Amino acid sequence: MFLAQVVGTVTSTIKHEAYANTKLMLVQPVTPDGAEAGDSLVAVDTVGAGVGERVIVLRQGVAAAQVLNVDRPPIRSVIAGIVDRVDGLS
Repeated sequence: MFLAQVVGTVTSTIKHEAYANTKLMLVQPVTPDGAEAGDSLVAVDTVGAGVGERVIVLRQGVAAAQVLNVDRPPIRSVIAGIVDRVDGLS
């Protein structure tokens, strides 16, 4: 699980059936203070996140299967929450 910033949307007119009725977002991993922390990636949005929002991303196939209620989906990363704030920064 990691923090990320939603930086864009991904549109695909033809996709695997496991992606049916899902929204794909481009996310940039960030540190708790907002600095970029790695390469951006595509994640399935399960919470209605929008561009510019900070989110929690799960990056495990098992987690994707549980969140999407799909047996063995070809999905690795899912947006599982929208972050309101991060406390405890020094």
